[in-house]
Amino acid sequence: MKNKELLKLLSLEKSLVYFTTSLKSNEMVMEKTMRGKIIKLYEEDEEILEDAIIENRQAIEMSQIYSNILNGTMDAYASIISNNLNGVMKFLTSITIILAVPTMISSFWGMNVGLPFQNSPIGFIIMVTIAIVTTIAVSWWLKRKDMLN
Repeated sequence: MKNKELLKLLSLEKSLVYFTTSLKSNEMVMEKTMRGKIIKLYEEDEEILEDAIIENRQAIEMSQIYSNILNGTMDAYASIISNNLNGVMKFLTSITIILAVPTMISSFWGMNVGLPFQNSPIGFIIMVTIAIVTTIAVSWWLKRKDMLN
């Protein structure tokens, strides 16, 4: 998902919170009105107000349900994004390990001490072959362990 869509979901969630808060305030006003402390109501007005209170409670319930669904959706997207990031980090770590193997072999070969094949005319080719074979072996092992996707 793009950041733009996530920001839209966040904006929708914020709007639902404002909507739910407003509905709860309306509920308090209607209930005070129903008790008759604010204005005197006729019987027909009481029935209309009772219907309005019921509709308002249903609207509160629906907005809370949609808010919960949206929270779950946002959590699912966060988990998916985190999972994708973990996959990328696992892949990059595996590539780093693969690149470290020939570097390590070359580092050992470059030391100023007596080394195998140092006087051989094909010593460099032997060391490059060892590095390539070792790199292929490490790559195969990482692939088998499902570290390279």
